[in-house]
Amino acid sequence: MDSSGLIQIVLYLVLLTALTPIIGEYMARVFSGGKTVASRVIGPLERGIYRVCGVDPAREQHWTGYAASLLAFNLLGVLLLYALLRLQAFLPLNPAGMTAMTPDLAFNTAVSFTTNTNWQSYSGEAALSYLSQMAGLTVQNFVSAATGMAVLVALIRGFSRRSARTVGNFWVDMVRATLYVLLPLSIVTALFLVWQGVPQNLNAYVTAETVEGAQQVIAQGPAASQIAIKQIGSNGGGFFGINSAHPYENPTPLSNLVEMLQLLLIASGLTWTFGRMVGDLRQGVALFAAMGLMLVVGIGVTAWAEGRPNPAMVAVGADSLGGSLGGNMEGKEVRFGIANSALWAVATTAASNGSVNAMHDSFSALGGMVPMVNMMLGEVVFGGVGAGLYGMMVYVLLAVFIAGLMVGRTPEYLGKKIEAKEIKLAMFAALTTCFGILVFSALALVVPAGLAGIQEPGPHGLSEVLYAYSSATGNNGSAFGGYTANAPYPNTTIALAILLGRFLVILPVLAIAGALAAKKSVPASAGTFPTHGPLFVGLLVGTVVIVGGLTFFPALSLGPIAEHLMTGVVP
Repeated sequence: MDSSGLIQIVLYLVLLTALTPIIGEYMARVFSGGKTVASRVIGPLERGIYRVCGVDPAREQHWTGYAASLLAFNLLGVLLLYALLRLQAFLPLNPAGMTAMTPDLAFNTAVSFTTNTNWQSYSGEAALSYLSQMAGLTVQNFVSAATGMAVLVALIRGFSRRSARTVGNFWVDMVRATLYVLLPLSIVTALFLVWQGVPQNLNAYVTAETVEGAQQVIAQGPAASQIAIKQIGSNGGGFFGINSAHPYENPTPLSNLVEMLQLLLIASGLTWTFGRMVGDLRQGVALFAAMGLMLVVGIGVTAWAEGRPNPAMVAVGADSLGGSLGGNMEGKEVRFGIANSALWAVATTAASNGSVNAMHDSFSALGGMVPMVNMMLGEVVFGGVGAGLYGMMVYVLLAVFIAGLMVGRTPEYLGKKIEAKEIKLAMFAALTTCFGILVFSALALVVPAGLAGIQEPGPHGLSEVLYAYSSATGNNGSAFGGYTANAPYPNTTIALAILLGRFLVILPVLAIAGALAAKKSVPASAGTFPTHGPLFVGLLVGTVVIVGGLTFFPALSLGPIAEHLMTGVVP
């Protein structure tokens, strides 16, 4: 990677850091019920929604009621989206004549988009009508992202409230996240993308004649609106099969930069929101620092690995001129190059987004391992909107528990004593990721229907399976392109891993929120472990790496690490 690539990476990190307090401050005001610049326009619409739906915004819910509302809403979303995908052949806005999805693929897709995962076992332009894209997938892109933000806000209230029985109102939190945050950003982004050349229409596909005289069908449609929310809401489901490597999804270097920023914008901003809402901005800065440190390390390793030539090409004398091959360009867009491909790969798996602008299956062994590790950590390196930070808070509780054991006193965080109940719930959430990835991967490697999807035998085939179920359980949605997942067995098991990774983390997190909200605040003393300095940042990163990362080291040793050693090392 040359100096130009390094400058682009540094520019990206500087812009992300600069935008974090701006969007974070705005979201803190939104979720605290304060007035914003959009209140005059959006306020009447918000109140109208409450009246139509029969919601009393002043009535708050116990964590169990909050969870019940969330589960009921998501169940309805799955059922409606499943029905739409199964019936799309008979519904309007289908100029390409798309047929109905098969039951297993419709189930996988409905679960995937409702849970903010957006795993795609299909190509959008070859499988979905415009109605399915707009009324089905785009709607779920909004509400699934808002659901994650609502859960985080409930958890923040758990830390900030004293002797309270409620953690907020799910319907209010979700509506405010949608109307005040996701919708305005999506409108602005969609207009920007149209300006850059992304289509936004309801026209039929165009047939063109190539230079060779062959016929080529060029897909189009309402792409800009879905791409905007898929990036902003850390959804990732591409309108086109090759996602943001497609020139209609990502036409220019400027659109590439903006879309990469949107991968992490809300997730990073929520760290500032957290600090503001708990009354100690230093806590949010510490969380941002821990996440940012892991992000920078991941970008560095991936860019370094992809910046080296493929050992197999060197071995056969591909570098006949004696100069450098310039790195591993397989599976990458020439217009984006190695730096932007590596940066996007790490950001999208750090962000629980899953959109791609290069094929991760073509990355080097170590370059492809970093995105996989990001997902194995539980998508806490910023992670999905809301989901990443409440996942990181699980590790925060474990970190302060470990610190409490080291100093011989009851662990505390933000004035709340962290006791056995909270630690058990935190461990349950952390082990859910381990269970989903390892158990489903193991089954896929012994069941013939699971083995049938592997393209490459050996360590890379293991990586394909590990990546698929890491992506599913982590609610990421990206994939190693070589793994064939559109079959009844992978469609069903991946959907089950998605459900497990989403709701068996959300439920213990909401239980933690309820338990913390009911506790009194404990004043800080001389023995209180500070949770806003470099020492805590280091402890938190260490906890994530040890608890979340080393669990998967044996599997990684047999997959990408073994593949790296087998291909040789380029000096």
